[in-house]
Formats: sequence, C-alpha cells, structure tokens
Amino acid sequence: MQLTPVIALHMGAALAALAIGPVALWARKGATQRPRLHRMAGYTWVVLMVVTAVSALFIRDFQLPNIAGYTPIHLLVPFTLFSLCGAFWFLARKNIVGHRKTMQQLYFGACVGAGVFTLLPGRYLGQLVWGQWLAAYLPA
Repeated sequence: MQLTPVIALHMGAALAALAIGPVALWARKGATQRPRLHRMAGYTWVVLMVVTAVSALFIRDFQLPNIAGYTPIHLLVPFTLFSLCGAFWFLARKNIVGHRKTMQQLYFGACVGAGVFTLLPGRYLGQLVWGQWLAAYLPA
C-alpha cells in the first residue's frame, strides 16, 4: 500500500484528533474549568473524527482478511459515528455523565486503541515506523 491523498487525509485527521483529544478532555477537569476551550477543542475533535471515519471508508486493504477490501478495523467507522451521535444525544438531554463517558471511551477506543493497532508491523503506518528498524535488526 502506498501513501495516497485519502490515506494522507485520514492519517492527518487521526493524528490531529489524537493530539487535540486530551485538550478537550482536560479542559473540563479539575477546579479550574475552561468551558470555551473545552467546546472549541471538542468540536474540532468531533470534526476530525468524522473526517477520519469517513475517509476510512475509501481505504481498502485486500492483503488482510477482508470483505470487499474492508477489514475488521473498519468496524470502527460505524462505532465512531454512532458514538458521536450518542454523545450529542446525551448533551441534548443534559446527561453530562453519559456525554463524558461516551467521549472518553471513543477517544481511548477509536484514537488510542486504533492507533496502537495501526502500528503493527504489517500495517502501512507500522511499516513506515518500524520498517527500517525491523529490516536492520531482524534476521532475514
């Protein structure tokens, strides 16, 4: 697999979401709360997650076990989109605890969890990160 514009968009949005997520989560923690920062970072994070999820639909991998090019990691697409809708549904009903839990689970599941999965040596990003190291230090 090579770096295409869709993959670049997907990786850029995912890495930006990984970076901005803690800001959104942190802005509502502790004694000093920052609601404007939380809202700004939160909406930015949501847009980045939607871009990441939708762009993933255009990335297919026929080397891993798949159905029409969609691998098991593509199950994160509906999970992400439904979770984002659920988080806003909780907000509309003033259920802050439900909103918080949904967003935290989505951050750690879809950003951190999926990020770790993409670093496996057989994945594209894993090959970029580990490829040279593995080639240099592991016997052929």
